[in-house]
Amino acid sequence: MKIRENYPPEVEAVLELALREDIGGGDVTTESIIAEDAVLTGEMHAKGGGVVSGLGLCGAVFRKLDPDCEWEELVSDGDRVSPGDVIARVTGRSRAILSAERTALNVLQKMSGISTLTSLFVEAAAGSGVKIKDTRKTLPGLRWISKYAVAAGGGHNHRAGLYDGVLIKDNHIKAAGSITAAVERVRESVGEDFSIEVETKTMEQVKEAISCGADVIMLDNMGIREIEEAVRLIDHRALVEASGGVALENVGEIARSGVDFISVGALTHSAPCLDISFGVLD
Repeated sequence: MKIRENYPPEVEAVLELALREDIGGGDVTTESIIAEDAVLTGEMHAKGGGVVSGLGLCGAVFRKLDPDCEWEELVSDGDRVSPGDVIARVTGRSRAILSAERTALNVLQKMSGISTLTSLFVEAAAGSGVKIKDTRKTLPGLRWISKYAVAAGGGHNHRAGLYDGVLIKDNHIKAAGSITAAVERVRESVGEDFSIEVETKTMEQVKEAISCGADVIMLDNMGIREIEEAVRLIDHRALVEASGGVALENVGEIARSGVDFISVGALTHSAPCLDISFGVLD
């Protein structure tokens, strides 16, 4: 899995904004020290163990300042690395490489951190057949990047945004008056174009979601015994998603409860960066 130049326009804008906010009117330190015609080679090294992702975007950052630079990936997105491993190598104009270094590292470290955390959840649920999914809890403007990283770590993407999936949440239910009313209105509006997912917090809501024909029933912040009870009650009449209160310590037990999906907001909002350094070769 590699990103080259086929990422969406909004990602292009994010990379350009990131470089502008860092460089501003010019890299004072680098431009004072480094000759304009100097060339260097530098390497990305893993300082911690984890799953790498974002290599294509990392290279794209360098190419924005030096379109002719040589970018060599020594591993692929989704690969696991150990401390000391060389991840990638870049050769190009020294000023451009040094000015792009921090932005490139920020992209690679954050995306690799998301992939690494995702892989831990996937491993904890291994053997259950359950899909670990992300949520929309991402920094504004970074959703595509975050969800790509989840996929590189072995996870699955939930809806990308409000436009490509129906999820009736508690505030929709309150505004509509009931789960049934909300589902009926959506059915009238979109027909069979979208599957309908309903968020439930109690067994009574689960029963109502079943009776009105929800395609997916989300069990929100339920304990393991409630989840098991709800799975028995639903009895394959809808797909089941567990969400809320999911951690590495309990995701395996939840995965064995009979649910189909587990969504984890922490994958994108709480993943620590993977420690990666950049060093210029002598």
